[in-house]
Amino acid sequence: MVLALKRLKLAPVIRELKRAELERGLKSVVCVTAQHRQMLDQVLNLFDIVPNYDLNIMEDNQSPSEVVSKVLARLEPILKDEQPDWVLVQGDTTTVMAASIAAFYIGAK
Repeated sequence: MVLALKRLKLAPVIRELKRAELERGLKSVVCVTAQHRQMLDQVLNLFDIVPNYDLNIMEDNQSPSEVVSKVLARLEPILKDEQPDWVLVQGDTTTVMAASIAAFYIGAK
């Protein structure tokens, strides 16, 4: 599972994971937080990436604690459903920390 696409950084990795999915049967899942909705949508369109999940957690003037609670609450059911072996996380410090904890709790690497 690939989580939290942030701008251009993971686009090449996601592309390679999708190629490996076709060639080797590797399953990859893309989940985004939509921290910067307009910029994210541009990058997704540019690289032809369609997220499997969109947490849509960002709101104006929310605290880091609110971000953490939303990431944990919205990501947990996805992780339980997908049961990934590995989770790759990229993003801001708060989102990465929360997503990493959620992945750890379900036993992903």
